[in-house]
Amino acid sequence: MSVSSRLRLFRPILAGASLRDRLLACAGALVGIALTGLICAFAATDPQHLLWLVPPMGASAVLLFAVPSSPMAQPWPAIGGNTLSALVGVLVAHLMPLSPLSAGIAVGGAIAVMSLLRCLHPPGGAAALVGLFAGATSGFVFPFLPVGANAVVLVASAWVYHRFSGHVYPHVPAPPAKPAKEMPWTFSKADLAAALERTGETFDIDVNDLERLLRDMEQGALARSYRDLSCADVMHAGIIAAQLSMTVEEVRALLVQHDVRRLPVLDDAGRIVGAVGLRELVSPATTLVEAMTPASTAAPDTPAIALLDRFAKDRVHAVFIIDAAGRPLGVVTEADWLAILRRGLA
Repeated sequence: MSVSSRLRLFRPILAGASLRDRLLACAGALVGIALTGLICAFAATDPQHLLWLVPPMGASAVLLFAVPSSPMAQPWPAIGGNTLSALVGVLVAHLMPLSPLSAGIAVGGAIAVMSLLRCLHPPGGAAALVGLFAGATSGFVFPFLPVGANAVVLVASAWVYHRFSGHVYPHVPAPPAKPAKEMPWTFSKADLAAALERTGETFDIDVNDLERLLRDMEQGALARSYRDLSCADVMHAGIIAAQLSMTVEEVRALLVQHDVRRLPVLDDAGRIVGAVGLRELVSPATTLVEAMTPASTAAPDTPAIALLDRFAKDRVHAVFIIDAAGRPLGVVTEADWLAILRRGLA
């Protein structure tokens, strides 16, 4: 391995961290630790109140302010991880004398407890040692005061600070993607799970956040491939439409006659006011106005790639292309996009 390759091992690998984010993390840690020390000092009975600011809080501050979206930086891992780990350390101190073995048991036990209770927090390993070194004389209050109190105040400080930092804390993971028909150009949850299993590694990111990032990348790659393709380029012109004045029976006959899944509904001025398919006509509606649903529409200059989310996520079968006045110019269906992708992959 060359010298330059060895030096690259020391480069920071935190993705997405700008200079602004790093400066905000420094300021946040300053404010958070200072507030934690000041607030917890009021509860101290020892004149040396800094003892009420335990060392693991410094490590927790790195997570809460530098990587607030990390699953390990969320409130329950920060509070539960530190408190329970300190409790494990104190318990070990009561059961055996201080030694390298007892230190290993305290940290290993803390990891086991945090993993089982879904509150894995790296500073918890330090909290376990602090609890162990505090010794049996500290009693079982020590994990809660000062360790638990420190963690609660630090989490509250991070919550308030990130209201102004531009980050969301506690982090809200991306919601699970809606179950939808799998398209040939995209990956499935099973593909993602299999890829994660093949790596044999554990990643510090919520799986739904990871899926969202990968799908955004996927959309960007597709957009580059079809960047010059607009809806006007792929639409079918001269579509069949239903008039708002038609009866439900007439519209049903029109759908069956032309073998289409969905028709736009036009008003007297020829503008799209809704859409209807055989599914809507199954219900006992007496008029077309009652049966129709909102139509999915797009302008002719809309990038065709923008319709993919509607087909894949919203389960839209057809997007009607309209002019500035709302009159139909054509339609783009799922089948049209599949044909485009087939040509692109051929």
